[in-house]
Amino acid sequence: MNEITSTPKNLKILLQNNKYTIHYYQREYRWQAKHINELIEDLTSEFLNNYKPDHKRSEVENYGTYFMGSIVIAKQNNAIIDGQQRFSSLTLLLMYLNNRLRQKGEGYDVLKPLIFSEKYGEKSFTINVPERQICMETIFKGDEFSATNAEESVKNLWERYKDIRENFPESITDEMILYFCDWLIEKVIFVEIVADTDQDAQKVFVTMNDRGLNLTSTEMLKGYLLSEITDDNTRESINFRWKETISDLKKDDDKGDEIFIKAWLRAQYAADEEDSDMIGGAFHQWIRKEHERLKLKISSDYENFIEDFFRFTKIYCQIKNAEKNFDETTKYIYYNSQLMFTLQPQLLMASICEDDTADIITKKINLTARFIDLLINSRVTQYRSVAQNIVKHYVFDVTLDIRRVSVDELKNKLKDHYEKLNYNYLVLQSFGLNSFTKKYIKNILSRITGFIEEQTNVNSNYVEYMKPQGKNTFQIEHIICSDFEKFQSVFSGKEEFEIYRNSIGALLLLRGSINKSLSDKKYKIKRAKYGSNDGNIFTASLVESTYDNNPQFKKFIEENNLPFKPYSKFGKAEIKERINLVIQLAKLIWNTKEFEFDE
Repeated sequence: MNEITSTPKNLKILLQNNKYTIHYYQREYRWQAKHINELIEDLTSEFLNNYKPDHKRSEVENYGTYFMGSIVIAKQNNAIIDGQQRFSSLTLLLMYLNNRLRQKGEGYDVLKPLIFSEKYGEKSFTINVPERQICMETIFKGDEFSATNAEESVKNLWERYKDIRENFPESITDEMILYFCDWLIEKVIFVEIVADTDQDAQKVFVTMNDRGLNLTSTEMLKGYLLSEITDDNTRESINFRWKETISDLKKDDDKGDEIFIKAWLRAQYAADEEDSDMIGGAFHQWIRKEHERLKLKISSDYENFIEDFFRFTKIYCQIKNAEKNFDETTKYIYYNSQLMFTLQPQLLMASICEDDTADIITKKINLTARFIDLLINSRVTQYRSVAQNIVKHYVFDVTLDIRRVSVDELKNKLKDHYEKLNYNYLVLQSFGLNSFTKKYIKNILSRITGFIEEQTNVNSNYVEYMKPQGKNTFQIEHIICSDFEKFQSVFSGKEEFEIYRNSIGALLLLRGSINKSLSDKKYKIKRAKYGSNDGNIFTASLVESTYDNNPQFKKFIEENNLPFKPYSKFGKAEIKERINLVIQLAKLIWNTKEFEFDE
């Protein structure tokens, strides 16, 4: 093998006015939403650990670095042999940041040379893959890309960009966005490993992935625990079960094992936030360091600890299944997962005790999931984030408080935690649609509609209402069209018009095809579609015919004293009434009844 060099380089040095190729057999971009979301979460959390509001931009130079691992390059054609998934994902992030700055009317010239260079009027992107060219150009312009006829890798690229656009944390505000850009390109570090030929680069890649460098924290944890077990047969049996268990955890996510172990250790063992932070890094080192506090002294202690690991793995898989598949008995777990509440498994596993039966475990995780549902609703309706880096301290405090308690204690504690939030449903009077609230408003409308269906003996279509992709999915519909001139006599000005138009009382769910066909038509025209079979009962409640021959719906209204009524016109007064209706429905849906004791 010829000479191999390795050099630490930041993102700016690696990408600026540079060109990389990818061999045709390595061009697939495979990252999924969970990978891109984890990358964004890691980067933004690391940045926020350094940032202070009183800092000048020049102080970013003193911020800590973030290590992205190695990238293997073959000098021939400057080909990326290992690292293209991360490079491609970071390029998408750079384009999102560039588009966001452009929308705000701010320039940041340093970003563009990291994304592409231009010669004779032709753009050439830093990662030069011809199949991606049109998609990349569309993203760079800030336009919407039609992926209908695109190959799978290009579709994936576009979907991951949308994930960034949708889930980039609002905690990175406009005031700090330039600071984040500076930190990203200057302080995110790779080790660039360069080989003369493709063959040499491939040898480096194989060596790195077949030797000791590929040991994960999970593998090192297994090695440590098994080394403390004295009986050979026991050790061999545990090793076999461990492999099967890890395989199950990694079925849908290559890092599924690590995600579980971190959640489990924080839920059941971390004593304080320092422990929690250490577990987030090299958790195998934390267990070794804290073995006495964990009562790991003799072989049988380690065997019991591993049995605990196996037991909680089954519980975790039960939780993950409930997150992916709607079931009435675990519906709150599903609801929370639709809103990307990533700390859910940690909280759900916290109250579980060693001698809990399967029924008790199910009760506990459902109670805790209900609390999370209430927590999310209370925060987002007040425009407060539930991103992991924002709520992790609060969640850990709750984790400690509910750790290994009985069902009755859990009810008391969760009810107490919720009451301390001092939530007032009247906040919904000022709750409206914007880029932050979009997914939460869709969830609220879906929950309301699904709840009405449940109460009127109709199968809930919540899953269908919330489905983000697919043919003719449901979309948020503005009851009032966007033409302010038509409403000048109703509203004092355009600002008030927009506030009312985007309020929770002026929004519905409609099939995408219907939503598109109605566009900015007048309310009288829309009403006919609202009452059709393609709509839903909450949407259709604006129309008189919905109340005819629908005894279950009328009974539901009367029993709960709800101010439902049809509207022949829809303006400011009607929106206020509709907001009040949403508030009354929210009181029925988001309450603490599950925490009450049976008489």
